[in-house]
This record gives sequence, structure tokens and C-alpha cells, in this order.
Amino acid sequence: MEKDTLDLRSLLDLLLRRVWIILGSAVLMGAAFFAFAKFVMPLKYESYTSMYVKNNTNTKEQQTDININDLNASKSLVSTYIAVLDSDTVMGSVGEALQLKFDKATLEGSFTFDDNGKINIESVRKCFTMSSVDDTEVMNITAITTDPQVSAHMCNVIADIAPEFLVRVVGAGSVEVIDEAKVNEEAVSPNFRSMVIRGVLAGLVLSVLIVILADMFDNTVKESDKLVRRFGKATLGEIMEIEGVSAGNKKVKKSTDEERLLLTDTERVPFNVAETYKSIRTNLIFSLGTTGKNTIAVSSCNPSEGKSTSAANVALAFAQTGCSVLLIDADMRKPVQHKIFKTSNKIGLSTMIVGISSAEDSIQKNIYKNLDLLPAGKMPPNPSELLSSQQFGDLLNRVSRMYDYVIIDTPPVNIVSDAVVISGLVGGTVMVLKYGATTYDDMGEAMRQLNLSDVNVLGFVLNEVNKHHAGTYSSYKYKYSDYGYGYGGHSDDDDSDNDN
Repeated sequence: MEKDTLDLRSLLDLLLRRVWIILGSAVLMGAAFFAFAKFVMPLKYESYTSMYVKNNTNTKEQQTDININDLNASKSLVSTYIAVLDSDTVMGSVGEALQLKFDKATLEGSFTFDDNGKINIESVRKCFTMSSVDDTEVMNITAITTDPQVSAHMCNVIADIAPEFLVRVVGAGSVEVIDEAKVNEEAVSPNFRSMVIRGVLAGLVLSVLIVILADMFDNTVKESDKLVRRFGKATLGEIMEIEGVSAGNKKVKKSTDEERLLLTDTERVPFNVAETYKSIRTNLIFSLGTTGKNTIAVSSCNPSEGKSTSAANVALAFAQTGCSVLLIDADMRKPVQHKIFKTSNKIGLSTMIVGISSAEDSIQKNIYKNLDLLPAGKMPPNPSELLSSQQFGDLLNRVSRMYDYVIIDTPPVNIVSDAVVISGLVGGTVMVLKYGATTYDDMGEAMRQLNLSDVNVLGFVLNEVNKHHAGTYSSYKYKYSDYGYGYGGHSDDDDSDNDN
């Protein structure tokens, strides 16, 4: 089996089809990050002090000149001073100074405490940032905590300790405080704009990954080309989904009745859908030409995939050519055709097979011009046995001589064996698959059963294809809708009183 790959064009098409999901996820993630920053993250305040590092201990009055060597030596001392100030001794002194000035409740938001009730040295160290300003001899010390006064006091404690401590420990150079730390009441964290941007970017990345992974693990049928590659049968046509189409001047929501719109309803059936059924009709005529038979079974893998509506519209498409057509509802367990065409189901195929009713009584004439209907009739206790009986075979031979084409609506292949039994008696079977619902596993199981019975599969009809998936070909067809059904479509005689 050929392994499917996701090329760049397919990837872009996939993302464009899911663009609103992706954008919506990005907005929601951005809002979530904003809410987290607003209501969960604590406000943090920054304060700083800066000190000038000198290579000697002379005062300004004692300095006579400054050369480049002194400046370079001062720059090198900055790194040494930072390492010394970051020591446990200095950090411990800062922690003690904080506890002398502030109560524990104020400090708990920024620091942790050991078993003895003292501030943990590491938590003090994490609040400090020490660096050289643009690789100069100026040293900048910044403190960020949840209280603006605590941040300022931390920096000022360092500024008080540094001059004497550095000279005593290092024994070289000196420092002079340039800026005393001030209380800054404006919070520097969280940065709401930055958090929103991060959230949006995270939402975009996450949603794109989910969309791609979901598509990679999606085993439903969405590509006609993949059907051809996997099962070696042609796709006879793709039926676009009918959603929100007009009924007069009103918009109709998608529903069961909407999915059963017939080609006779020229006001609501989109032009491209009607043309696709006619294309399917043409493909079937060519396919049947090599079989010598005029009977076609229409089935699906599972229920609710659109086989009955497709069978009805294929029969109508054949009838519109002027050929005599019989539509047989052979799904006796769950008959639908009498509902689609709004007719009686008291007698039909089941009663005709067992001889309770005659062909003249069972076949409903001219439900549409050139189209007759043989409904399923009352549900028998043994539908499979009836369809595999000699009587059904004789009936099928008889009606195939009476009509130009016979279209049979059969039960789903993966549910009961009826469709396989019927398919062996006809010229070929058309399999209807629902876009985004029928899986390749379902289709594989159906094809296995059909191949075991040597059934001639004429091809596939992909039903309810998403309009965004259809691409430019669908748009091309829509452009011709202004011509109406008078051009290559229904004639004036095609009108019917049926609404479904």
C-alpha cells in the first residue's frame, strides 16, 4: 500500500481550510496568557544602583591623571567585584538587613525561609542581577522583588557594604556609588504585551501542530486521488456538500431533507452538483459499455453516507436523457426511496418476489418523466434469502429487458451481505463514500468482500465534499451557475412536484 505524504501544497491547503480554527486558538491562547499574567502572576518592582570601579584608592583630589591602563584595569576588576558581591557572605548580610527592616509577611512574596526563620541565601541571590554597563568600568546592580521598597533597600544595602568589603577582600582598587537606589512604584513584571504575544505565538504553533497531527492520523476519505491509488478504481464524481442553499428567498439549514435534494429541485440544487451527477451518468455509460448489462447497484460501506440520495439522482440523471429508467429500492431493512419520492411502500420488491403482487401493481409509473420506481415493500423476515433467490434473479432479468437502465439502491456492504448478493447479478456496483466520515479501513473491508464475490466495482462517488476542499475546480463550476439549467441542464419538462 502506498504511503501518503503531506507535501507543501497540501500542507498549505490544509492550514487554509483550518485557518479560523488556528486563528481562534491563537486568540484564545493570547487571552489565556493575559488572564494568567493579570490574575495569577505577582507584580514585580525593579530598583538599581550603579557604582564606578577604580584601579586605585586615591580620592578625586589626589588623582592627577588617568591613563588607559588604569581604565583597562578597572574594567577587569568589575568581574572580580561581581563575583565577590555574589558570595554567600554578602547575600547573607543583605538577607539579615532585610529582616531587620521588613516583617516576614512583606518578604514572603519574594524570598523563602529556612528552618531557623532566616531568609534563604539562594532566594536573595535570585533577586539580584549584576553586570558591567556596556563593558565599561561602571557596575550596575539591579534587584527585582514583589515590593518596591524591598527592591530599593536591597540595592542600597549592597551599595553600603560594597566599598569597604571589596577593598578588604580584593585588596585592589575601589568603588564609588554613582546612583543611590530609589523606590520605583511602577511594576516591571509581568509585561502584559509580551505575555499576549507569547500566548498568540504559542496558540499558533500549538494549533498548527494539532491540525497537522490530526490530519496525519485522520483515516477518513478526503482525497479522490488516494482512493484511486489505494483501491485501483476510478472516482466517478465528487458531490459538493449542500449547505445553506436557497429555497426561494429563504436560507435553508443543512438537514436530512436537505441532503436528499433531487435534481428535480432546480431552485435549490447548486448547478455544479447537478452537473456532477450528469458527469457520473456519462462515466457509468462508458463503464457499462464493456459489461453488456444495463443494471447498476449503488451501495456504501456504512449507513448515512448518502447512497440512497445518490441512487435517486443517478436514476434521474439517466431519465433526463430520454431513456427509460427503473429505480429499485432493494434496501428492504431500511427503505428510503418511497420517502424521497413521497410515494407508498405497501407493496413493492418484497411482495413482488414472493408473488403477492404483480409487476404492474408494484412498479410505480412515471414518478418523474421516464423514471419508474419499485419501492422496497413491506419488510420481510428474510431479506437476504429473498435477494439471493432465483425469483429475484428472474425479476431482475425481466425488468432489465423492459428498461434502458435499472438502478438498484442496495444496503451498506459492511452491515449485511445483501449488497454483495445483488452486486453479483448486475453490470457493476457504484460505491458512495461520505467525505470526512467513511474511513479507508471501512472501504478496505467493503472492497475485500466485493472482491471475494468477484463483484465489478465501477467506481466511487465521494459525497458531501467540503467546498473548501474542492478548490479551483469547484469555483470554476460555480462561475457557470448564472447560465441556469437551460444550458446543458434540465429542460422545461424536468419540473416535478417533489420537494425533497
